[in-house]
Amino acid sequence: MTSDDTDADRVLDARQIDGEPFSDIMGELEALEDGETLLLINSFEPAPLYGILEGKGFTHETTEVAADEWKVRIEHA
Repeated sequence: MTSDDTDADRVLDARQIDGEPFSDIMGELEALEDGETLLLINSFEPAPLYGILEGKGFTHETTEVAADEWKVRIEHA
């Protein structure tokens, strides 16, 4: 599994969101169909999100691209 932007069904770049991105992330997760993947791009590792993802039945794979760029590939467990 890779965290390449081109193979994700949906991409959300949280760095482009003005303010707290949590509601945007949750909206994308709710819209994610079985078998689809969401690539979340963030400026830091969103570690607090991991427990929420697991509680909602998602798996994730995180890649640090640069010190200020993290990619989290999310899909249904």
